[in-house]
Amino acid sequence: MKRIEHIGIAVQDLAGAEKIFEDILGYAPHKRERVDSESVEVSFFQTGESKVELLATTDAQGPIGEHIQKRGPGLHHLAFHVDDLQEEISRLETLGYRIISGPKSGADGKIIAFLHPSDTVKVLVELCADAR
Repeated sequence: MKRIEHIGIAVQDLAGAEKIFEDILGYAPHKRERVDSESVEVSFFQTGESKVELLATTDAQGPIGEHIQKRGPGLHHLAFHVDDLQEEISRLETLGYRIISGPKSGADGKIIAFLHPSDTVKVLVELCADAR
């Protein structure tokens, strides 16, 4: 694991959440992107080497829509940057961790995979590598 790549926050109102984080951080998001495969629109704020990722659903039945219905808006996942996603998946599976999604294309030019939160003290952990 190289660093925290981003912290993902599920939001109901993307523009409203962007305004809050603009106020907190003192600058606007650097990127907004739609990821149809995840039924989500995301907004990124660069914070040093890491990012804050705001996630708004584009489909109530999508992963973020279901998350908000069950748990409300708030912290969704913690993402770590890795150099070799497949190598990291293999290492973690050998240690007994379960992959619940991925590898697959994600936002911001990344290939991603998620670990089962039951294996990670109820925190959804995302592994991210740059797409090659």
